[in-house]
Amino acid sequence: MHLSWFSYAVLALVSWGVLGIFQKLTTNYISAESTMILLVVGFLLFQPFIYPDKPLSSYPTRAIVYGLLSGLFSNLGAWGLFEAMKSGGKASVVAPFCALYPLPVVLLAPLVLHESITFLQGIGVACALTAVVLLSQEAPAEAASNPGAVIESFRNSA
Repeated sequence: MHLSWFSYAVLALVSWGVLGIFQKLTTNYISAESTMILLVVGFLLFQPFIYPDKPLSSYPTRAIVYGLLSGLFSNLGAWGLFEAMKSGGKASVVAPFCALYPLPVVLLAPLVLHESITFLQGIGVACALTAVVLLSQEAPAEAASNPGAVIESFRNSA
């Protein structure tokens, strides 16, 4: 099946959005380490559906090393996410914060990948960082019954 890049990106967005809920539910009951094991099992169950037709040995060594490093950092990031949730982090704050993982890519892409970053993309990064700061703000208890209290709490924290 060959879809456009945007279709695959929407699939990733929706899948990772649902994933955040299941990650928090899982870490409510088991350790981050146990959650990692289940993540790997789930990954392995999915592999037969997407595994390439060519044997792994037919790929360049560099590609295999990069792929293994991708897996290593992917698992390290997943473990950090699970540990953050298990340690009391709210899914509504931890997930958006961790979703900023493209930030290092955006910052390093000009140096490592020789890609250019536009001014508009830079503004997008600033907006994403602002969103995380706003999401991490705790509203006072009276905010549930008084929407004006939320605005007042931001004025007092500034």
